[in-house]
Amino acid sequence: MATASTADTRPRIDAALVRRLVDTQFPQWAGLPLRVLDPAGSDHVIYRLGEHLSVRLPRHAGAIGQARKEFEWLPRLAPHLPLAIPVPVGVGAPDFGYPWPWAVSRWLDGEVATVGTLAHSSRAAVQLAGFLAALQRFAPEDVPVGTTREELTGRPLSDRDRATRVAIAKVDGVFDATAMTELWDAALSAPGWDRSPVWFHGDFHTGNLLTVDGRLSAVIDFGGLGTGDPARDLVIAFTLLSADSRAVFRDVLGVDDATWMRGRGWALATGLNAHITYADVNPRVAAQTTRQITQALIG
Repeated sequence: MATASTADTRPRIDAALVRRLVDTQFPQWAGLPLRVLDPAGSDHVIYRLGEHLSVRLPRHAGAIGQARKEFEWLPRLAPHLPLAIPVPVGVGAPDFGYPWPWAVSRWLDGEVATVGTLAHSSRAAVQLAGFLAALQRFAPEDVPVGTTREELTGRPLSDRDRATRVAIAKVDGVFDATAMTELWDAALSAPGWDRSPVWFHGDFHTGNLLTVDGRLSAVIDFGGLGTGDPARDLVIAFTLLSADSRAVFRDVLGVDDATWMRGRGWALATGLNAHITYADVNPRVAAQTTRQITQALIG
């Protein structure tokens, strides 16, 4: 039986819908001007609401838990972190045909970080390592038992094995399939995280970093927030940093060989997934994921 595609089942989101949702559920902000943010991420449609707020509506079912997760956890994390993070101020309910929870947060000024600006910056490497170190020190035992803990438990790298091997085959000829397979095998064979679980951002890449005057200022988009192996956050070393600044980042964070290898595996797997999904329709993503994959191969 034929099934609807993901695109077919995604809700239609436009300014009229967002206006009705905001004005009925948050009347204190009724009438504030709305301006769509373009380009936004692949998971959310984002509107700026007035000068000081933003509205984020999930595009697909895979992102529907983020609003409540951020509302619960970001205020607890923020005092422990050296860079600004989003400040949630409300979670909206489904209405007017829109099916999922949505979020209102304080607007964070800044430009999205770029390789051209920060790739060779030792200062940025130190800042990134300091942010992750602070995040990892936030006590995982603060996570309550029950469903919330299960939702925050990170999945192992091995869960991506089949999809990653399929992706390697698909891009053979674009990238070196033999080198990618060797890296993937090595990442899966590396010893696992054998210490207490720590907090990770879960989607720590260039697009989720903001800068002001060329300096890192904020980290956004905590939909992947969880606890477990911190290796997945090492993806930033391959999306943003050069070989020299990457070495500074690794040294400051104190990453052992096994964790670094798993981090390269996460960079390869996530880069391949984004590349085969978006590269043909989005030149910006094509360039970013090409860099991510090639830098992960370099190490």
